[in-house]
Amino acid sequence: MNFAPISNLENPALQAQLQAIIDNKTKPLGSLGRIEQLALQIGMILQTTAPQLREPQMLVCAGDHGLAKRGVSPFPQDVTWQMVENFLAGGAAVSVFAKQHGIALTVADCGVAHDFKPHPKLRLCKVAYGTADSTEQPAMTASQCEQALQNGQKLVQSLPGNAIMFGEMGIGNTSPASLILSRLAGHDIAQCTGAGAGMSAAGIEHKKQVLAKALAANPNATEPLDVLAALGGFEIATMTGAFLQAAAENRVILVDGFIVCAALLVAARINPLVLQRCIFAHKSGERGHALMLESFQAQPLLDLGLRLGEGSGAALAWPLLQSACAV
Repeated sequence: MNFAPISNLENPALQAQLQAIIDNKTKPLGSLGRIEQLALQIGMILQTTAPQLREPQMLVCAGDHGLAKRGVSPFPQDVTWQMVENFLAGGAAVSVFAKQHGIALTVADCGVAHDFKPHPKLRLCKVAYGTADSTEQPAMTASQCEQALQNGQKLVQSLPGNAIMFGEMGIGNTSPASLILSRLAGHDIAQCTGAGAGMSAAGIEHKKQVLAKALAANPNATEPLDVLAALGGFEIATMTGAFLQAAAENRVILVDGFIVCAALLVAARINPLVLQRCIFAHKSGERGHALMLESFQAQPLLDLGLRLGEGSGAALAWPLLQSACAV
């Protein structure tokens, strides 16, 4: 699998120029705190002392999961396609936030177990009608995983602007995110497993047992792309390819919550330079997200107890980036 090269953004001269501009504003040194850090990072990503964010994009990737039949979510799988329709109709939280902040919303069918009618905001890049059950076999074949990664690259290439956010939808998809975190970061699966869309305490215990079976069923998947194929999802693989392409294009990447971070974890293991372009929107209420952020040594902008997904946290954090550029 070939990915576009990602350049190293380290540039001491530009960093010094940006810092001098920030320090010479009419304010005490450092008094805008994280906003100043944001301004510096965005300037470094865009390689300019006068950064401007243009045509921000929200790409919501949707897919279904074979693990859903194991009772790892309190909702039936049909909710995935119903929520895709809701995104397109403007009725979801991320739809509202994107409209509020002038963010263009695109939804990608990466592997939903449903056929959609054409819609101007919908991209059809379905690999299959949901992944396989990873307690029995790898979730994806190597060729399916590669196809999803390529789809992510092409989606980013087709979108305008210099700033991008990723959201996701897929009933049960906190499970593959937990599996990826456990296998790639070396945490016990129990530490990585939370309530998802609202599991009870008994439901969480059941979910842990199911995920332990999935790990045991795929013992040889240890390299990033092997882990992604064996334990991930089509929407996660699509976002992985999208992260790598967005970084290669030097876009500002505003990172959402737990499932989006699972895609980023794979992308960063493939090429750590992707992280230079990443701004972490928030710390979610999902148990494993703190471990995700720790693995990136990330400082999220917000801590609001969010656990909706969809890209909602990234959309809420977007105005902070705008303020940083305005300063």
